[in-house]
Amino acid sequence: MAEVTLDLRGQPKTEAYAELKSQAFAILEGMDDDVCAMATMSCLLHHAFGHLWTGFYRVVTPGKLLRVGPYQGTLGCLEIAFGKGVCGTSAAKGETVVVPDVHAFPGHITCDGRSASEIVVPVFGRDRELLAVLDIDSEHKNTFDDVDRAALEDLVSWFQHRAP
Repeated sequence: MAEVTLDLRGQPKTEAYAELKSQAFAILEGMDDDVCAMATMSCLLHHAFGHLWTGFYRVVTPGKLLRVGPYQGTLGCLEIAFGKGVCGTSAAKGETVVVPDVHAFPGHITCDGRSASEIVVPVFGRDRELLAVLDIDSEHKNTFDDVDRAALEDLVSWFQHRAP
């Protein structure tokens, strides 16, 4: 099945995210493969908004270690410890972290020097276990806000409600 990759830049964020969620959930209907869903969501988000880097860091050792993939963009850090950088902080706290200026975030891990702002959203499975974090980087400061936070948390809720 051929799908259309949306370019939602220029649309109001709320409308853009609603359209993206509708498309993502339709594409993933009946899917039970988390990695496939992560790859699909990375692609859709990356192309819809033109971000610098969009992808997931998967939990490979619960409470200790995240590993990159799937993602869209330049090379990412391969592994990130819980509690380190923005991704590790989000994983350790189990909550979304919005960073308007990555250079002002203590302990920020620079994977791509062009990154200026970032949002990281925890991804929970059906039993509320942490599966991954969704990491999105922008070349511009102050890119992400509460609209992004709420919409991205809603998008990754797919993993809690996916097909068994």
